[in-house]
Amino acid sequence: MVKYHIAWLPGDGVGNDVMEAARIVLDAIGLDAEYIHGDVGWEFWKKEGDPLPQRTIDLLKETDCCLFGAITSKPNTEAQKELAPELRDKGFVYSSPIVRIRQLLNLHTNLRPCKAFKGNPLNYRDDIDLVVFRENTEGLYVGVEFHPVPEEIFKALSIHPKMERFSSTPLDELAISTRIFTRKGCRNIICQAFEYAREYNRKSVTLVEKPNVIRETSGMMLQEAREIAKEYPEVEFREVNVDAMCMWLVKNPQDYDILVSSNMFGDIISDLSAQLVGGLGFAASGNIGDNYALFEPTHGSAPKYAGKYKVNPTAMLLSVKLMLDWLGEKDKAKKLEEAIAKVIEEGKIKTYDLGGSNTTLEVAEEIARKYEEI
Repeated sequence: MVKYHIAWLPGDGVGNDVMEAARIVLDAIGLDAEYIHGDVGWEFWKKEGDPLPQRTIDLLKETDCCLFGAITSKPNTEAQKELAPELRDKGFVYSSPIVRIRQLLNLHTNLRPCKAFKGNPLNYRDDIDLVVFRENTEGLYVGVEFHPVPEEIFKALSIHPKMERFSSTPLDELAISTRIFTRKGCRNIICQAFEYAREYNRKSVTLVEKPNVIRETSGMMLQEAREIAKEYPEVEFREVNVDAMCMWLVKNPQDYDILVSSNMFGDIISDLSAQLVGGLGFAASGNIGDNYALFEPTHGSAPKYAGKYKVNPTAMLLSVKLMLDWLGEKDKAKKLEEAIAKVIEEGKIKTYDLGGSNTTLEVAEEIARKYEEI
């Protein structure tokens, strides 16, 4: 009997390339695991009208965790044009598989470390070590949207005085996206950030929201954060508006430690933070729930590079490191990060984004060799 059963979802484009790199490293690590392939992505949307087939959802529910490569995602109007002719006008609506997985499995916490590795020529500064905690299942990404707006929805919203300015707007010219928060969701992501700070001796947690304008939802998160912060007196608590945070991250990123935010704001600041330490080629993430987790690089599927083994696999391999941590394989996780750091610092084997000419798989092979030497 193997110890772990891991869902293996390469997805689209370079997702296949970086997952192949991940397997090279996992084989070198010798993780006692079975990797079970799952169907996900654009080809299944085109052929079946569902980029996340039910068989893949069933697979996720039968495994311990998931490694995910990358996904192609397009607006629904474009998605409709790429459906197989026999599936068009059948009521199929495209939705992001990764967002669906987060919501179906309640993967409420999105963990995104952004660390500057010594020797990386793309570092904005060499002393950056940020961790972003992003609420993963609520906020603007819940997908409760309307266009055109149903009359009953408009009437219900019309009790709010600020809807008066839209009273003469035709309903087919209105679009509404809802931003839904719960106290439970706010408390959960904030507690996760503070617990991480305590476990890893981090000095500060900064809430990144916009309560002076988005008063009810951001305001709820701020209220919860202030209360929870009292339970962690050893951790400094800060409050920064999201627009100001973007400025301070560019000006003084070394002053920040852990950032915690809602779904969309967390998405934005984590990509900005990633660019400070080399870009999305270095941006790993964990989607973590109470009993399940999915780990993925945050870059896209980059179709023009698919199968060329050109892209940097570091984000994928750092996602493997996060998976090992979550599984409790702390020593293996630590050794893997050390191996990645050594390869970056030496700068001999590197992909095009770092000024090199090595392939995705050559970088993975070098990291595997370094791991075995440690």
